Amino acid sequence: MPRANSSVPRHRRHRKIIKLAKGQFGARRKLYKTAKEAVERGWVYAYRDRRQKKRDFRRLWITRINAAVRQHGLSYSRFIYLLGEKGVEINRKQLSEMAIHQPEAFAKLVETVKK
Repeated sequence: MPRANSSVPRHRRHRKIIKLAKGQFGARRKLYKTAKEAVERGWVYAYRDRRQKKRDFRRLWITRINAAVRQHGLSYSRFIYLLGEKGVEINRKQLSEMAIHQPEAFAKLVETVKK
């Protein structure tokens, strides 16, 4: 019985990884082993950062709200507490956008909450 080799499937597998390593520098793009390591590491970062992105944006929104609220003489934590007390259900993303693009409306909201 003749010996079977896996040249076609192996080349396809290697070509797929090399194609995914496009944009890498030097051996990470050319050589299969280093390309595979680079691609797999990239997948790990992508998986992790899809979750981290949510945290990062929430931190950004909180920072923006804090900066905007302090101009009106309140701290962020006090502002969020008062929003809850008044029953205002608006998320941090919308509060952040309002603070940047509609400062007058945000100022009214802060005054409403302060009363």
